[in-house]
Amino acid sequence: MYEIATQLASVVLQTEGAAAPAIPAPAAAALAVGLAAFGAGYAERGIGSAAVGAVAEDQDLFVQGLILTVIPETLVILALVVVFLV
Repeated sequence: MYEIATQLASVVLQTEGAAAPAIPAPAAAALAVGLAAFGAGYAERGIGSAAVGAVAEDQDLFVQGLILTVIPETLVILALVVVFLV
């Protein structure tokens, strides 16, 4: 039983054999930016339509709608920071 646990731990922790990561660093950075952009677009889908509806009702809400629409884009900017760090 102890041998099986040791073998399982070595597979999970990858202590034996290949020490290379599963995804290379540039591919991981590209995946991070792509998923961040997808998440920001998904968030802006609802925020943008609500902001346009609010501005159509009351033009004084333009600044608040613009700010709430831009907030998800900061997620993509932070993901781009990851690219420059890698």
